[in-house]
Amino acid sequence: MTKLALLSVSDKTGLVDFAKGLVEQGFTIISTGGTKKALADADVPVKSVSDITGFPEILDGRVKTLHPKVHGGILARRDLNEHLEQMQEHGIGSIELVAVNLYPFAQTVAKPDATLEQAIENIDIGGPTMVRSAAKNFKHVAIVVNPGRYDDVLAEMREKGSLSDDTRFKLAVEAFSHTAEYDAMISGWLYKQIPDAPLFPETLALPYSKVQDLRYGENPQQKAAFYREANAAPGTVASAKQLHGKAMSFNNINDLNAAWELVQEFSEPAAVAVKHANPCGVAVANNVYDAYALAFEADPVSIFGGIVALNRTLDAKTAEKMSEIFLEVVIAPDYDEDALAVLTKKKDIRVLQAPLPEVREKLDVKKVSGGILVQELDDETVHSAGWGAVTNEKPSLQQIQDMIFGMKVVKHVKSNAIVLVKNGQTIGIGAGQMNRVGAARIAIEQAGDKAKGSVLASDAFFPFRDTVDEAAKAGVKGIVQPGGSMKDQESTQACDEHRIAMMMTGTRYFKH
Repeated sequence: MTKLALLSVSDKTGLVDFAKGLVEQGFTIISTGGTKKALADADVPVKSVSDITGFPEILDGRVKTLHPKVHGGILARRDLNEHLEQMQEHGIGSIELVAVNLYPFAQTVAKPDATLEQAIENIDIGGPTMVRSAAKNFKHVAIVVNPGRYDDVLAEMREKGSLSDDTRFKLAVEAFSHTAEYDAMISGWLYKQIPDAPLFPETLALPYSKVQDLRYGENPQQKAAFYREANAAPGTVASAKQLHGKAMSFNNINDLNAAWELVQEFSEPAAVAVKHANPCGVAVANNVYDAYALAFEADPVSIFGGIVALNRTLDAKTAEKMSEIFLEVVIAPDYDEDALAVLTKKKDIRVLQAPLPEVREKLDVKKVSGGILVQELDDETVHSAGWGAVTNEKPSLQQIQDMIFGMKVVKHVKSNAIVLVKNGQTIGIGAGQMNRVGAARIAIEQAGDKAKGSVLASDAFFPFRDTVDEAAKAGVKGIVQPGGSMKDQESTQACDEHRIAMMMTGTRYFKH
């Protein structure tokens, strides 16, 4: 019986060489449309699927391979005489290898002006059907969906004469993953086209593709990998371009995300330094050099070996300043040529570039045992509209500006969180404590004498007046907090006693 190989691919990478190799292995190639043309143009002997089925392609190519002589040739079990007899009775050839990858739906909808009609026409029907048929019958049929597998498939055929059961099984698993990702992309994109669709669908399919295996996870005993969301938007960590340095680690990526998310809170030139997923130094200024210098000054100990994110083009002067210490990663929207020349002299630093995103992501996902938690990303701009001054002492304009700055930072600090700010610079950060006064004491201790005249920002309300009393001892003159405690009046009274201006925002910023 003639061995048939059906090739119908959207991605034609390596197609011609693969087809030639199959012909050398005794296969007759059958194909459709653009794939057939590409093979014929390269002088590869190829038959049309229509020649096999006796039926033409119809409906503008929507129906080409949906035919018993195609799917019978793929799905027939070669170990069942009944199936073999039916193949012979109906003149069905044995398709022993299928190479298919699907219409470029993801590439189509990635275009900003993609229409629903264009998306629909790029939903593959025959392709996934052939892929699933071949994968189901993997004991007898090889399915190849990834051009990167072509060389290995041919090499095994040349060495052993055929593919092993183990290889066919692995190819089938990859094929089902391919169609699952494809369907998830389609359902996700189409769902967004429903007017007023709920943010959270009844079924949530999240297609991710592996970017790379990582050296290890948070710790050396943990294996890890990095996956990218399909069509990850420009300006995300997953789509950032690495310009220099060794491969990113698990912790590098996690910390980088924390820094990049925070720096996007600011419209003015800003610098953010992060260590262990918490900001350790944050500042804004009239230019990126001063912003970085202030962020460094905020905590020159913790920034060592940290991650730095900027929201402006990095210039050579700032790069020189950065190169004075060891930094793991720097990310910025762009780099001057001279700045890159400075940074790339240091082989250990990782340099990444990403544009500031025009649109923020909508979903925040956290894995738990047996499931995931999904919430709307808190991307609202922090501003003082709606805040209320609740004390006799009223905040100055500079204090209000520092309160806004402080709330932008505290929003990205692990709870319980306290941030001390003075003139657009963090001077003390207390993160991840079990009680609020403990977080305040850490921030105050870090600030030292700089705490005098500063503003304190809290991610949640004060259950007691103890945090206010600690702040007063350090010389803090302004406090901003959400309010909402049954003992708000107790904290307000404490502020009045210490002549501290306090504002309540009505918005909590827990981060876990």
